[in-house]
Amino acid sequence: MKYKFIDLFAGCGGLEDGFLQSEKYKAVASVEWLKPQVNTLIHRLEKKWNYQNAKNMVLHFDIQRENELFLGWNNDKIFSSSVGLDTLVNQNDGVDVIIGGPPCQAYSIAGRVRDENGMHNDYRNFLFEHYLNIVCRYRPKAFLFENVTGILSANPQGINIIQEIRNSFQRIGYILPSDIKKLAVINAVDYSVPQNRKRVIILGVREDLINHKKISVDQFYTNYLPQYKGKRKITVKEAISDLDKFFPLWDDAAHKNKRSYKEKNTSINWHKPRYHNIRDMKIYAMLARDIETGENKYTSSEAISKVYENFIGASSPIHRYHVLRKNEPSTTIIAHLYKDGNRFIHYDSTQARTITPREAARLQSFDDDFEFIGSQGHVYQMIGNAVPPKLGLALAKALYDFMNDLM
Repeated sequence: MKYKFIDLFAGCGGLEDGFLQSEKYKAVASVEWLKPQVNTLIHRLEKKWNYQNAKNMVLHFDIQRENELFLGWNNDKIFSSSVGLDTLVNQNDGVDVIIGGPPCQAYSIAGRVRDENGMHNDYRNFLFEHYLNIVCRYRPKAFLFENVTGILSANPQGINIIQEIRNSFQRIGYILPSDIKKLAVINAVDYSVPQNRKRVIILGVREDLINHKKISVDQFYTNYLPQYKGKRKITVKEAISDLDKFFPLWDDAAHKNKRSYKEKNTSINWHKPRYHNIRDMKIYAMLARDIETGENKYTSSEAISKVYENFIGASSPIHRYHVLRKNEPSTTIIAHLYKDGNRFIHYDSTQARTITPREAARLQSFDDDFEFIGSQGHVYQMIGNAVPPKLGLALAKALYDFMNDLM
């Protein structure tokens, strides 16, 4: 038996891909408003998972326009047309699970630091309400809500978001873990993802299914999910060292044509470095070589800030550079990669560069046959925003076991 699911705020489909890899679920519909992500997800569903109706299943739409989302819309200038979620759900005789999580920028601590109002007025603070309304409409057996750990301390307009989420789902008849802060913070590195990436994963179960049962929502975290942990942590080197190397071009003539590395004819989608100027390439080589030689002169925040000041001619309140340690898991891959890769410098000093989109995808546990559609900036962004598929796979398997025991 396969459980049927809807993916909300689907992005390029990292979480969804993990669910489909488990072979225990059937996708009914996905909702996403960014076109490159929509195109990528449709392509993946068609080419990898053989969903011939993927163009109809993936709804390119603004989730805030709920009435149209449910009932369908025609000839919208931005979002074309769709039959709507109601039709897709009815065609599949209902839905068992809803997965996904609203955009994390309004909940991220870094976002709150950068924004002059601490993100208090950001509309994304309350996008979870649309997730809630969809759960309320279709009454799935369970939902899996994912977000950054910053959501635990988010307090826009004086509202404790995590408590508001708990109260809201309880009002519509869903039971959540007893202690979200204690139980629901999951690190992807424990589930064969070569990256330290802590996220809040909230399981909600319809109360009529779990009341008076010997099983509790808490057991999903204490008994079921831990069974799918990896045997050990995977390092950056293990994840990306077999990919083609790109060696720098140091002559000015090449850089006038926006070429900074010797080109490779690689068959792997998006294994292509971004353009770097000679100044930055020298910084990357110097910082990586410092670690390779064991000198470690530039590993402190103060030393790296000094490097920035000396090379750029300006001071910065935060250190701008980080070399990935080859014998450790990566730091958290972020969507900001599409603007700036300086915190993701390749450990090999001879390459003098930041990581490619494919290397970022490897560190997020995407398979090499996962093809990303869009510009380089779009691809970095969707990879950084995604749920690692291997974490999605572990969650899917654990949820399947949990639900089977519940039924």
